[in-house]
Amino acid sequence: MSRDAYSLTGMGWGNRFSFQRTLAELLGKRWMEAVVPAALLIGVIAYFGLTTEGFFTSSNGQTMSQSVAELGLVALGMTIVLVGGGIDLSVGAVVAVVNSCALIMYKQLEWPVLVVAVVSIGIGAAMGGVNGFLIAFLKTRPFITTLVTLLAYRTIAEFIDEDYSSKLALLSRFDDSWTFIGAGRIAGIAMPLVILIVVAAVIHLLLSRSRWGWRVTAVGSSRTSARRAGMNLAVITASTYVVSGALAGASGLLIASRLEQTSARTGQGLEFSVLTAVVLGGVSLAGGRGTAMRALIGTLVVCVISQGLILQGKERYLFQVVLAIILLVFAAIDLKWGKNRGKAIQKIYLVPGRFKIEKSPDIYEPGSVWALNDKLTGAQAIGRDVLDGPEDVVVDRHGNIYCGDRRGYLWRIPGAEGEPELLARVGGHPLGVAVDADDNVLICVAGMGMYQVSQTGAVSGVSTEVRRTWYRVNDDSAIRLADDLDVTDDGIVYFSDASTRFDGDEFFLDLIESRPNGRLLSYDPSTGKTSVELRNYAFPNGVCISHDGQSVLINSSNLYRIDRYWIKGPKKGQLEPFAVNLPGIPDNINRASDGTYWVAFAGMRTPSWDLACKLPGFRRRMIKEVPTDEWLLPNLNTSCVIKVTEQGEVLESLWDGQQRDHAVITSMREYDGYLYLGGLTNNRLGRVKVNEVEDHDSKQLEGAGQR
Repeated sequence: MSRDAYSLTGMGWGNRFSFQRTLAELLGKRWMEAVVPAALLIGVIAYFGLTTEGFFTSSNGQTMSQSVAELGLVALGMTIVLVGGGIDLSVGAVVAVVNSCALIMYKQLEWPVLVVAVVSIGIGAAMGGVNGFLIAFLKTRPFITTLVTLLAYRTIAEFIDEDYSSKLALLSRFDDSWTFIGAGRIAGIAMPLVILIVVAAVIHLLLSRSRWGWRVTAVGSSRTSARRAGMNLAVITASTYVVSGALAGASGLLIASRLEQTSARTGQGLEFSVLTAVVLGGVSLAGGRGTAMRALIGTLVVCVISQGLILQGKERYLFQVVLAIILLVFAAIDLKWGKNRGKAIQKIYLVPGRFKIEKSPDIYEPGSVWALNDKLTGAQAIGRDVLDGPEDVVVDRHGNIYCGDRRGYLWRIPGAEGEPELLARVGGHPLGVAVDADDNVLICVAGMGMYQVSQTGAVSGVSTEVRRTWYRVNDDSAIRLADDLDVTDDGIVYFSDASTRFDGDEFFLDLIESRPNGRLLSYDPSTGKTSVELRNYAFPNGVCISHDGQSVLINSSNLYRIDRYWIKGPKKGQLEPFAVNLPGIPDNINRASDGTYWVAFAGMRTPSWDLACKLPGFRRRMIKEVPTDEWLLPNLNTSCVIKVTEQGEVLESLWDGQQRDHAVITSMREYDGYLYLGGLTNNRLGRVKVNEVEDHDSKQLEGAGQR
């Protein structure tokens, strides 16, 4: 069970939760697009249920299920066309033609019901294919083309009605299968509704899971990009109209089975109702966005309004007026929201918090342990100009040096005098590295999680996600900013996930927000399970197993402190301060050979940033009104390593005072009397002898005594 580290954040409970941040996370969810039409659906059902007699009766439910199925099938076809970047105004006329043809085949020609059903759908597909051919291959405009075919198909329906309506009215034929199509039931559910549910499930899978559906969405989103990706735009576009026609044909078949009569007015105005339904459900008129489920929600709204007004005895024109208003409003919302949704989320997603930060220690105090020096200046350069930003470094038992760099590479260097050799291309941004008992290299990759690289260069994912927290709006299952790690003697890996909201290239946004978005994770190789040990931690960065193996030391970069988390013994599960109110930003932490710990400072605190941390309003205005490259940020260009005792006391500080060799030091590792230095923006590793550092200390003290 994970513990909450919030008590150590220095943030008041009133600042723990943010309505604005929750709203931004909600708006970023795709399912939020269906919230408005779903709320409208609930509202219209409640309104007509309370004001209309007989609305909640079984007979009305039967009528509703039939109308929903007939309209819903056409709406699903329209959804596919709109997602593909087109529009089909001929669907109502297609329904009318197929309705008449189905009755001719069933009553006059007396074909088997199955043949009638297949041919009816085929006629609809052929009529849709005509639209697709004209639009996709002859490059005609979808709106004008389908408007013309609407008139043409409607004329065909009128001719059929004129020649066959009287003949069909005198013919009768009874077939249980035919009746079952329009009025049968399966498990108490009307057959038309069952057909709609099955078709909706198929369309959903096609759009969201099939290659064809992905290509349709790609064409609707950007025809230029789809063409450059090698897609056959003509075939894909034509296929959407074929599917739309087939589903309109299926709707015409249901109407024929239910009414058993032809009429030139069948499906008249249906295209208007269908367009309203799909737009209301969140299917974009601009293409590239829409789902089957949202189309069905819009269909339900339209059918409820239609049936409710009929039960109230209202004139048909009122229904048309209501639909016109709904279509106008939601089309405007779709246009504006589709263009500005990302901008709106971006403006409110970052919500700075207020921290209580103690006054920084005075590093310029005479005789201070923080006195600037050149102990790290002149360190031996390893891999100069070959490495690019080695954030962390580790040395295995054979003396091989490993580090990643920001190009996604993992390097192996056979000793300090050896040349770097590329061990693996991991991808992402490799940060913390460690070596397990089998000489496998474990590496934290920002944006990807924790990976393992064998000595042969084989890369495999070890831990990329955890169980999602059920009550969080933001999905925290992915490991977004794996930062540093360490391995216990029994093989358990403890590693930090610095932020559950921002990726590696956005780490500065987490620093600006200054909220407890991070966590400490553990991975057990025996079970393959990753667990959350600590939640709500303020940018956990460096991780180090204590010398006795009883606890884990964790650097909090945002809070300028180091904490101890007990993993064994009587205090197991407890989190307590270790070294607090540090004057710098702690990055990585590792064990020293004398029972102490080395800590790298990626930057030093500044009065301006300390003040900004106490003023969330100032930071909020800054990110909204100031260009990104002019934002006030923490200082991240310091070359400093400190040594800390087991009790958290700072013993000494080591600097590259001239910043000649190491502009930034984000990690250090002691091995065989040497200290190896890594830096996020450096083009090399550094190597300095530890006892030379101590000798340098003694000489400085002697010189000071002589003076």
